[in-house]
Amino acid sequence: MIGLFFGSFNPIHAGHLILANYMLSFQNIDELWFVVSPHNPHKEKKTLLNDKQRLYMVNVAIDDMPKMKASSIEFHLPQPSYTIHTLAALQEKYPTKEFTIIMGADNLKSFNKWKNYEVILEKYPILVYPRAGFEIDETDEIFGKGNIQITDAPIVEISSTFIRNAIKNKKDIRYFLPPKVHEHIIEMHFYEK
Repeated sequence: MIGLFFGSFNPIHAGHLILANYMLSFQNIDELWFVVSPHNPHKEKKTLLNDKQRLYMVNVAIDDMPKMKASSIEFHLPQPSYTIHTLAALQEKYPTKEFTIIMGADNLKSFNKWKNYEVILEKYPILVYPRAGFEIDETDEIFGKGNIQITDAPIVEISSTFIRNAIKNKKDIRYFLPPKVHEHIIEMHFYEK
C-alpha cells in the first residue's frame, strides 16, 4: 500500500516529515509519496514558489529515506489539480499499486466539497491525522461512506505559512526545516520578500 501525502510543500518542513515518518512506521503502508501540487484550487497561486523548486526541496528532504518518494504527477495534469484526476492518473500509470490518501482533520472537515468525493471514498482508504482546532466527529455521516481511519499521529503545529513569514522577518528557523532544504532556501533567498 502506498500512502499519498498531497500538498503544496511551500516549503516542505519538519512537520511534514514527522507525519510521513509516523505514517510509514505506525500505519499499514509500505511507501509514502509526497504528491507536490502545482496549484491547490483552494489556495492563491501567487504565494507559491516555482513547481520545480518545491519538488527539488522535497527530493533533497527525503533523499536518505528509501520508502519516501516525491511525485510530480500533478505537474502534467490540467490545472487546477483535483485529487480525483490525480488518483485516476496514478492508477493508470501504476495499475498494480494500491493507494491510500493521507489527510489532515482540517481537510476531512471540507472533504464533502471535493470534486467527486463520493468516488474517492468508494475506491480509496483514507488515513486522517489530527490537527489542532479540528475535532473529528466519527458519528459524521462521511464515516459511513468509506474506509476512513483516524490515526494517533502527533499534532504538529508547524505550517509552511509560518516558515515563509519567519524567513521574511529574518528569523532563524533552521530546526524547522530539513538541513538541505534550509541551506537551499538561504542560498536561493527564497521567501525573503
